[in-house]
Amino acid sequence: MSQEYFPHIKKIAFEGPRTKNPLAFRHYNAEEVVGQRKMKDHLRFGVAYWHAMKNSLADPFGAGTAIRPWDDRSNSVENACRVADACFEFTGKLGIEYYCFHDRDVAPELGGLQANNDALQAVADHLGGLQKQTGIKLLWGTACLFAHPRYNQGAGTSPSADVFAYAAAQVKKAMDVTHQLGGLGYTFWGGREGYATLLNTNMKRELDHLAALLHMAVDYKKKIGFTGQFYIEPKPREPSTHQYDSDAAACLNFLREYNLLDHFKLNIETNHATLAGHTVQHELTVAAGAGALGSIDANAGDELIGWDTDQFPTNIYMTTQIMLVLLKTGGFTTGGLNFDAKVRRESFEPEDLFHAHIGGMDAFARGLKIAHQIIEDGRMEGFVKQRYASFDSGIGQKIEQGQVGFAELEAHALGLSDVQTGSGRQEMLENLLNDFIA
Repeated sequence: MSQEYFPHIKKIAFEGPRTKNPLAFRHYNAEEVVGQRKMKDHLRFGVAYWHAMKNSLADPFGAGTAIRPWDDRSNSVENACRVADACFEFTGKLGIEYYCFHDRDVAPELGGLQANNDALQAVADHLGGLQKQTGIKLLWGTACLFAHPRYNQGAGTSPSADVFAYAAAQVKKAMDVTHQLGGLGYTFWGGREGYATLLNTNMKRELDHLAALLHMAVDYKKKIGFTGQFYIEPKPREPSTHQYDSDAAACLNFLREYNLLDHFKLNIETNHATLAGHTVQHELTVAAGAGALGSIDANAGDELIGWDTDQFPTNIYMTTQIMLVLLKTGGFTTGGLNFDAKVRRESFEPEDLFHAHIGGMDAFARGLKIAHQIIEDGRMEGFVKQRYASFDSGIGQKIEQGQVGFAELEAHALGLSDVQTGSGRQEMLENLLNDFIA
């Protein structure tokens, strides 16, 4: 990396909550120990290559505004390597240890599969050198199976066998590169694995085909010795009317039905949860309950806008709720908090990328510390435990252990003179949460 692309920005330092420096961390202190882990190990931040380095900031009503001196928008390996240099400079100056990419973020789409593979390999070799030079690691890779016109009706669910074959070949190469770069995981996001109308769709056949593609990936993973975690990322719609990976529960059901649950965990995104009509806390809790919470796309959505706005997370209540779920699962093993977020169209200068990531990192640092305090305090968890105490002994315990049926429960109910339950105390718990966040 001979050229600097952010020459006026030094490495972002922790200066504490009283600082007036907009290019400093107020709450994220990488080496600070929270509980038994350093903050950086709890949070495992990752830069999203597609948004930070490649997003032009176009929207449905206007052309891109982004000023990105490192990217001349040419389909050349030379340009792709220049973008990679900028990414690693940016990531290093933020003190972030991971990055994520789609194959078409890091390398251009050229004249055919072999040319595409050759370009990706050349850029992957360059990325490997940058990783060795900086110590920055690949959190996960993936294949872009939704942008090219060939995928206009899906990839693994396309009605064309030729498109399916091309998609499989693209996944194969993306997995090879992810393995080569020591990626900790590999993600499948079915951006067009769904339908626009059921009038022309054989849903069962499409789901069978998607499962077949994933089983092939599992087999190939074993063949090449890739030990990283596989993820599926739920999203209900947009661009498709309905996507088969619509939310965490739908993904888990699909994985169980097709005997894939042992091989996959979920990569949960806040904005996708919003589009599914859920909170991210709900989606994380569903995934965690199945032992399938793997990684998190850290962003936020605008509830007034009906599409994937991919904003940076700044809501402390949301980051606290995310970290409460995550800490209760024991924290990340292979996953992390990937900033799948883009600056606003009005924030088009390179410096704005730093402000956005600093804000997101500080918001999660605060959420982590607050969540840890809530867990250490114990009152909230104690209330929930007490609320279900009737299942810890007696008839409740027998219910959970499967030792009774309808007859025994009827006999128990006939002996009850009164049936009561305690208050849920929602308002009290909301007040308690506010006490910690204040």
